[in-house]
Amino acid sequence: MNINKNEVAVFALGGLSEVGKNCYVIQYRDEIIVIDCGSLFPDDSLLGIDLVLPSVDYLAANQDKIVGVFISHGYEDHIGGLSYLIDQVDIPVIYSSGLASGLIKRKVNQQKLGKKLKDFVEDDVIKSKYFEVTFYRTNHSIPDSFGIAIKTPNGNIIHSGDFKFDFTPIGPMTNFSKLSKIADEGILCLLSDSTNALFPGFTNSERNVRTGIRNIFNKIEGRVIVASFASNVHRVQQIVEASIDVGRKIAIFGRSMENTIKIGTELKYVHAPQGTFMNARELKNIRNDQVTILCTGSQGEPLAALSRIANGTHRDIKIIPGDTVIFSSSPIPGNKYSINRTINQLFKQGANVITNSPLTDTHTSGHAGQGEQQLLFALTQPKHFIPIHGEYHMLYEHAQTAMQCGIPKDNCHIVDNGDVVAFTKDGARRAGKVHSDGIYISGTRVNDISNAILRQRKLLSENGILTVVVTIDEKKKQLMGKPLVVSRGFIYMKDNEQLTDKIKVLSRELTIKFLKDKDKPKIDKLKSSLYDGVYNLIYEATERKPMIIPVIMSA
Repeated sequence: MNINKNEVAVFALGGLSEVGKNCYVIQYRDEIIVIDCGSLFPDDSLLGIDLVLPSVDYLAANQDKIVGVFISHGYEDHIGGLSYLIDQVDIPVIYSSGLASGLIKRKVNQQKLGKKLKDFVEDDVIKSKYFEVTFYRTNHSIPDSFGIAIKTPNGNIIHSGDFKFDFTPIGPMTNFSKLSKIADEGILCLLSDSTNALFPGFTNSERNVRTGIRNIFNKIEGRVIVASFASNVHRVQQIVEASIDVGRKIAIFGRSMENTIKIGTELKYVHAPQGTFMNARELKNIRNDQVTILCTGSQGEPLAALSRIANGTHRDIKIIPGDTVIFSSSPIPGNKYSINRTINQLFKQGANVITNSPLTDTHTSGHAGQGEQQLLFALTQPKHFIPIHGEYHMLYEHAQTAMQCGIPKDNCHIVDNGDVVAFTKDGARRAGKVHSDGIYISGTRVNDISNAILRQRKLLSENGILTVVVTIDEKKKQLMGKPLVVSRGFIYMKDNEQLTDKIKVLSRELTIKFLKDKDKPKIDKLKSSLYDGVYNLIYEATERKPMIIPVIMSA
């Protein structure tokens, strides 16, 4: 990064060209503000990876400059990386509000968290040497969601958070009055949610989903199994209310869903009469038409409750023919395959499956469509715009909407993670890049896995591996025995004896040629010779490219 002392730098450590691991940084001289630190569920290309977090190398190298981390809301893609961040970086304070604070306390080890977590309310103004941070309430699919306004020496920057403009919300409406007051001071740059940038018009109201869910519950006779995002507390409450209305008791499955019910009840977002919730042991004593099962797994996550129910491995729940499974969610990009696999397994087990459609209304997005994005541009009239939180085509479409609303093309900055945009009062420029590769989590461990390793895993999954083992006596310069060929995931050797024999013959010839060299032979030269020769042979015979590993044994 190459910024001048009077420039404000804005960049992302995650959240650009992807849906997840949101983490945004604003820096002026020796002060840094961090907005969110989330996680990302990997797609099928990240083999062996369970979770991806933002790289915090830049923050670790500049931790003495950090004013604080500001949390826009409590979804995993905005708070899921906090525990790792606190481990790696000396964070002075984390500002969050309401439900987000409750979820962070549950998620982050209390010893690590200590007194770092501070609650803010909408009217708070948090000041540092150069910055002044305030908040305005927004609508999203989780309560206590906020846009964040940062007053800098060069002008105001607004981070929209994840938002929609719901005019009939369940809960408080967006604080348009405060947003307008902030905008009246002038907006240097708007950073805004792009997740739903391809959707024309306004996103459907959450209140319509309440009606859709109740209509479905009125028609179902057997057990109801509902899968939803655990943190979508408003949706959870709607499911609770619909169950109560038709005389059903509710069993909760999935740790994150259990936590949501507990925290939501404490904060009075979830409320139900005594005896509404029951445990797994009580299910067998209640008629099927009086049962709702509320669980995690709406995205087809392999270890979530619904996936284990679908494949028959759940300890407490087995599908009974006639069960109705409702997906009260929409697929996160990259998860469609996993969700379809779960749906197919549920049908095979005898369940009826209901997903969101114009006829069912089991879900609505928490993200702004083009109509709301246009309204936000009209309200804020920013000089510059950076689309955030979305895959590249979403960022691109959001920028198109911005240009339609009068923002000059040169002032719409579609950037990648790590790209720095430096602002003065009069303009902006690209100012280099900071390290922003993801941190990969496998199981409970952080793994130092590079993109090269991931490419190797992909190669192995597609083409397999072939090992050629030769044993030599270096002193006598003799090949000992025949070369050994081992295939895993490439060919079944008993059905490909001709190709296997060719590989053995070629390996023998190359090794003997190597051993006849009058100069003292180098083992690496033999490995290279075997690799090149076997690679060319296999590609000519099969047009496949397995990973080839020559192994040289010394007798």
